[in-house]
Amino acid sequence: MSTKTVSNSSAPVIESRQMLLDYFAKGEKPADRWRIGTEHEKFVYATADRHAPAYDEPGGIRDLLGELTDFGWSPVEEGGRVIALSGPDGNVSLEPAGQLELSGAPLENLHQTCAETARHLEQVKAVGAKLGLGFLGLGMWPDKARDELPVMPKGRYAIMLRHMPRVGTLGLDMMLRTCTIQVNLDYASEADMAQKFRVGLALQPLATALFANSPFTERKPNGFLSFRSHIWSDTDPARTGMLPFVFEDGFGYERYADYALDVPMYFVYRDGRYIDAAGLSFRDFLDGRLSVLPGEKPTMDDWADHLSTAFPEVRLKTFLEMRGADGGPWDRICALPALWVGLLYDQGALDAAWDLVRGWDITGRQALRDAVPRLGLDAPLPGGGTLRDIAGEVLDIAGAGLRARGRLNAAGDSESGFLDPLREIVRTGKVPAQVLLDRYHGEWQEDACRIYDGATF
Repeated sequence: MSTKTVSNSSAPVIESRQMLLDYFAKGEKPADRWRIGTEHEKFVYATADRHAPAYDEPGGIRDLLGELTDFGWSPVEEGGRVIALSGPDGNVSLEPAGQLELSGAPLENLHQTCAETARHLEQVKAVGAKLGLGFLGLGMWPDKARDELPVMPKGRYAIMLRHMPRVGTLGLDMMLRTCTIQVNLDYASEADMAQKFRVGLALQPLATALFANSPFTERKPNGFLSFRSHIWSDTDPARTGMLPFVFEDGFGYERYADYALDVPMYFVYRDGRYIDAAGLSFRDFLDGRLSVLPGEKPTMDDWADHLSTAFPEVRLKTFLEMRGADGGPWDRICALPALWVGLLYDQGALDAAWDLVRGWDITGRQALRDAVPRLGLDAPLPGGGTLRDIAGEVLDIAGAGLRARGRLNAAGDSESGFLDPLREIVRTGKVPAQVLLDRYHGEWQEDACRIYDGATF
């Protein structure tokens, strides 16, 4: 989730609806300026007893952030406490229960992305060896109950933790017990954004299946391959989902702005603190009728903050966020941006992907999304067949798109090789969670905690 690093009192006050749309338009870039921003989260645990460390405890999350400054990271504070870091490789931030996230810098190619990931993991592992901490690459804690987890000292999280139980039964699990990999990608125009949004949304269930990596809850199989994905189905229906309107004729910035305006607020950030506005209307805020700030109108910073509190499967800011994947190991952190860059950053690949999914109806797309957390690649496609039937074709399209980009490393390799972990999943027919379940029922002798041996970075 986003970390606020500055309160910009000089941000312009929103005076017109057009300013909301212009915010999205300013993200438009020519293709030679398109970048790749990869985000990945991991669970932090104490190697001595595998508890999730609190912020303040010796050798805990505060000390972890402090030690990372030895690698050139600069501290970001909230309320006098370091809650994030900034540096050339982007930002390091904390999820609500201390999950550690790298929000990577905008990079030109996937070779740079994978090198950035490797640097980050090398740094946290070095600090972990010093502090007695390990880092787990999964989509959900395999063994921790909610009440075993700490809460980080970030103002927005306190607001969200109070609000989540009012609107869904699994929102606290989303905040406290999950990790994801995401990729942020650019667009050239409103029309380009719309096509990429549609392809990304339609194929998000395939990404969820290929990266499904959360089959355990409190040491037992939970009946899902991606319980993290299932959690979003009962987190907050006003701010999650598949957004059917994206596939309607005329979809663009204005329609997404209308959606975002109807998403209830969480907070307003003023003078270094978060003001609780949970459940209130941004439309009222635009009219100066927000009860917690009577007479005050929002700034463009407030609009940017508000957009970060919607959680659909694909999210629009000044870039598009692909949000469907569980957390996982190093090679899958590189594979997720490879999938989406291959599909969305070459026009031939983008058109081929759209041709594959354009005939799916709203009901079929939703049914696919609903089935994937349990069934993975066996989830039924709209019109017949299963995800398994198109997975190889989609990877072929992505591979062709990556080769067409022609971004080679020093050895002359294209970016297409980063898809190999996904090709292996399609070849074997088993998504990561199914491999974990086979081990649970076999060599692990139904001891889910054996997962720490294989899923630690």
